[in-house]
Order: sequence, then C-alpha cells, then structure tokens
Amino acid sequence: QVQLVESGGGLVQTGGSLRLSCLASVRISNINTMGWYRQAPGKQRELVAVTTSAGVTNYADSVKGRFTISRDNDKNTVYLQMNSLKPEDTAVYLCRAQYTVLRSYWGQGTQVTVSS
Repeated sequence: QVQLVESGGGLVQTGGSLRLSCLASVRISNINTMGWYRQAPGKQRELVAVTTSAGVTNYADSVKGRFTISRDNDKNTVYLQMNSLKPEDTAVYLCRAQYTVLRSYWGQGTQVTVSS
C-alpha cells in the first residue's frame, strides 16, 4: 500500500505563490508517473501536472508558465510550485502515484484558496 501525504496548501492572495509537497511512503523512483490533480467544488477532478520517471513533464494549459512540477527521488517527494495564482486555481489539490493504468494511489489532498 502506498501512502501519499500532501502539504503546503493555504490561503493566498491573487498573484501570490505556494509550494505543495507530496511525500510518498515508498520509493518514487519506482513509480512511473507522479502527478498533481485538483478538484473545485461542483467540478470534476482535473489534471494539473505530471512528471514521469524519465523526467518528462506535462501541464494543463491553464497552468502552463505558472506552475512547475518536480520530483526529489532521494526524499520521495514531489513538489508543485505555483506562481501567479488566480482565484480560479482555488481547489483541493491531490497527489497521485501511478504505477500502471490499473494501479494508482491518491493522497487526501490539500486545500488551496486564492482570494481576489
């Protein structure tokens, strides 16, 4: 069983920054894809950013140029640096560890609120 613990969320003003962390209970170097997703009230969960074990990254169009995902395999941690935050970024941010299409794990999430 893989446990993922997110941290770093909070309340920030428009234009501010936050850095989210996702600490895994296992070696993330063995995990194919680590990613951040978000879910706002009344909306579907959506992909924010992912990073693969090969170092490939992918971002949602809405966050390109503002968010950066990175992974520290030695610390078994994945980060999401969020800059130039907007009110529409308000959501619960969840970490996902995906070994295969059929095997993935989710964290409990951390709340990010951006005030206007």
